[in-house]
Order: sequence, then structure tokens, then C-alpha cells
Amino acid sequence: MRLRGVFRAAKLPNNQRAVGKKWVFKIKRKADGSIEKYKARLVAKGFVQKYGIDYTETFSPVVKYVTLRMIVAIAKFFGWPLDQLDVVTAFLYGLKKEKVFCSIPEGVELDDGFDCVELLKAIYGLKQASRVCVVKKAPRPAAVYR
Repeated sequence: MRLRGVFRAAKLPNNQRAVGKKWVFKIKRKADGSIEKYKARLVAKGFVQKYGIDYTETFSPVVKYVTLRMIVAIAKFFGWPLDQLDVVTAFLYGLKKEKVFCSIPEGVELDDGFDCVELLKAIYGLKQASRVCVVKKAPRPAAVYR
């Protein structure tokens, strides 16, 4: 997470409070039941955030299925190419507008004088996380509609 620039060491300002966090661990399995990989992600306890103080907007850009079907039909009619997009790690690339401070995650060591981390990018659990997600084009699309 440090390599991705998700957070940096900081001192908690007097007018701010730190949002709690929690590590969530998951075991991904193959079809035969054997272990494929172990996954871990840091999740913010966003339920303690107060509207108007910690965040102001939570709008998430979503599309209705009917609209998506209409766009695919129009593209097919006119012969336009459509590419698949990868949004698996959208939360880890979204840059936030608000300053959010989080208590120090377990396993992260900071220099003396720092009592929290400032989140530079959105993580799961924040109220404003889905609003700031970024859609990036997949390096190799799994399917291309023609």
C-alpha cells in the first residue's frame, strides 16, 4: 500500500479525528478447492464519518443496465468497436478531495512523532470511496465486442 501511495505518515491536526481501520483477510481458492493465493486489504470504518464534517458527497457514477444494452446495440448497428474496462482496483487509484486521517494500521511502522496516517487515495469503507473511483482501461481485454 505504501508503494501505491495509498497513505503517508502524518500528525493528526487538532480539528480532525482519525477514522478506524481493519485488515480483512481472504483465501482465494481454485475450482478444485486448493489455495490459489492469500489476499489482504485495509478497510476503513467509515460508519463513524459524519456528513458535512468528514465528507460532503457520496454520489457514485453508475449506469443502468438498460442504458448499457442500448449503447451496445447502437455501437453494433454503426459498427463501432467496444472495449472492456477493468475496474477491479478502482478504489486504490481514486484520489480524494477531503483530508482523511486513519489510525496506524497493524504491521506499519512509522518514525517517531507521527501518530496517524493520511489517506491519499480512497480505500474500502470510506463514505466517499465510490465517488472517487477511477476507471482504467484493461491492458489486455478479456472480451472485445465487434
